[in-house]
Amino acid sequence: MQDHQHHHHDDDRPLSGTLTEPAAASGSGHGHQNPGHAARRDDDHAVHTHGQHAGHSTAMFKNRFWLTLALSIPVVYFSPMVGHILGYMAPMFPGSTWIPPVLGTVIFLYGGQPFLKGGLQELKDRRPGMMLLIAMAITVAFAASWVTSLGLGGFDLDFWWELALLVAIMLLGHWIEMRALGSAQGALDALAALLPDEAERITDTGTETVPVSELRPDDLVLVRSGARMPADGTVVEGQAEVDESMITGESKTVPRGPGDTVVAGTVATDTSVRVRVTAVGDDTALAGIQRLVAEAQSSSSRAQALADRAAAFLFYFAAGAGVLTFIAWTLLGSIPEAVTRTVTVLVIACPHALGLAIPLVIAISTEQAARAGVLIKNRMALERMRTIDVVLFDKTGTLTTGAPELKDVAAAEGVDADELLALAAAVESDSEHPVARAIVRAARERNLTVPAVTDFGSLTGRGVRASVDGRTVHVGGPALLRELGAVEPSALARSTRAWMDRGAAVLHVIDDDGRVLGAVSLEDAVRAESRQAVAALQNRGVKVGMITGDARQVAQAVAKDLNIDEVFAEVLPADKDKKVAELQARGLKVAMVGDGVNDSPALARAEVGIAIGAGTEVAMESAGVVLAGNDPRAVLSMVDLSRASYRKMWQNLVWATGYNILAVPLAAGVLAFAGVVLSPAAGAVLMSASTIVVALNAQLLRRVKLNPSEVR
Repeated sequence: MQDHQHHHHDDDRPLSGTLTEPAAASGSGHGHQNPGHAARRDDDHAVHTHGQHAGHSTAMFKNRFWLTLALSIPVVYFSPMVGHILGYMAPMFPGSTWIPPVLGTVIFLYGGQPFLKGGLQELKDRRPGMMLLIAMAITVAFAASWVTSLGLGGFDLDFWWELALLVAIMLLGHWIEMRALGSAQGALDALAALLPDEAERITDTGTETVPVSELRPDDLVLVRSGARMPADGTVVEGQAEVDESMITGESKTVPRGPGDTVVAGTVATDTSVRVRVTAVGDDTALAGIQRLVAEAQSSSSRAQALADRAAAFLFYFAAGAGVLTFIAWTLLGSIPEAVTRTVTVLVIACPHALGLAIPLVIAISTEQAARAGVLIKNRMALERMRTIDVVLFDKTGTLTTGAPELKDVAAAEGVDADELLALAAAVESDSEHPVARAIVRAARERNLTVPAVTDFGSLTGRGVRASVDGRTVHVGGPALLRELGAVEPSALARSTRAWMDRGAAVLHVIDDDGRVLGAVSLEDAVRAESRQAVAALQNRGVKVGMITGDARQVAQAVAKDLNIDEVFAEVLPADKDKKVAELQARGLKVAMVGDGVNDSPALARAEVGIAIGAGTEVAMESAGVVLAGNDPRAVLSMVDLSRASYRKMWQNLVWATGYNILAVPLAAGVLAFAGVVLSPAAGAVLMSASTIVVALNAQLLRRVKLNPSEVR
């Protein structure tokens, strides 16, 4: 809404940037948000990612990691097993043998708490994953180590150092992942922020400022120029051009006068109006969109990430191997050996490499993407992007610039086209309206001499007028033609009818004697990058669709220009959500690219929601991915990165799980008859080696080229 203050122009003029929140582009947020939002930002992560981090914040993992790491150093140093492996003797003094058990217990209870809680939740949900695998390993290590420290049963299962390193590495992995994905204020908070905090209620004695929550149906409110409607209502006095793009998706402002309904969150762009409140709170259209977003988010948050599926497999594998190991060694008549082998299996079954492999890939992927102007907020979005069948672009502000551009000039007989454009630019030169700026810009680009004007005046909802060389010239749309009783010459009418048929806005230039000198057409400009983006997606086997609230002929003209596979036109916001669901019902996986509040339910519903960065905060919060710029080719970077990072994830998973599949049977003693048994110490060394391998492999992702301008 760059142009709240403009007092003029006919309702056929599309407004530029109508889907943008002023604060959104900079990410600065809304001035009235309370400080609690900031405190909640990290904890909202669960909305955007898989359930395993629910209720956990980046700061919490970071703090626990650093303290656990500090406590791990003495635990590892005073561990007899580590001393034996590295060939040193830790100093002995009264109580030194109790350093690993005491500090190890603190690490288990403090550092291990997120995993223990997460593991319990996964058990309750019957969805074993990474948390349960870690919880099982650290609990077994904790119990076995205490049994050894207390000298019960003569076992030599001193896993304090292994427990400490396992908790530290897993905390590091989760911290890296959550820091990479980052999390901002929730989509529903951002939607609520579209409503003003206060409203001006009209009383018998004047106006009073009241919180929006105190408004009731039948209250009369004053909505000033540039302000948002505080509630749904009916205009009782005044006439204003209202920007309803966040609700309807229509790029043009619409005139609203007495008797017309207005919707909470929309903006009176030019003049103030008095509105009778009809619906407040949960009954407003905006609240309806909030419900759609909440419902769509909850429906798409059930998917399980790749690492969780691998962890689930490893949990069943480790638990099964543990049970078989215990039974086998018990049947062989050696209970102590059965316990030792089973504990070793369960402890080393939790792969350090797996806990670090995926977070490292995600961290490097998100860093690489950010350099290419793609901000990834949700790891599932990164994983799913490679499987997408169709990318559904919102038209206005995404495939197009959202700003009008001069397309055609047609002059009446005996009038020069360049002179006509120069005259139109002269009359429009004092106007700040986007349409006026497009005409002036076009004249400047053609190096035309624009004459000076005097007596500029705007005719609200109809057009503008000014004196040029002593004659009054009008520029405006069909409403102005009717008002002046001017008639188009038939040759000119043929041109303007064709323009209107394809959805262009048409402005006529009318002389002071009522003669129509000619007309110009303005259309939403298609981005040059859009053609490359559409063609490159189709080359990768991905279909391209377009969805818009604009008229069918406007949509068809853009679709034809860009060679788009499927078009949905004249679609209302609730129906955008339905159109995504419709494509999904056809068995297609959908990525939705949009920039407005009206897109947010669809962004949340799609397998991958991608918000264009100049759009509203709401769109950004509903999406798993935000494109920092307005270049639709960045979607290609996302596809390429998703495919590359998925390959890296699989390579790392194969390495991490492959190590386990080999190490667990050896630890269980399947080759004991041949004298080959994997000792706990050897298992731990192998584990560290596999962690280093996956860390180095993840670094190779840095070679993927993601610059949108190089996309083919």
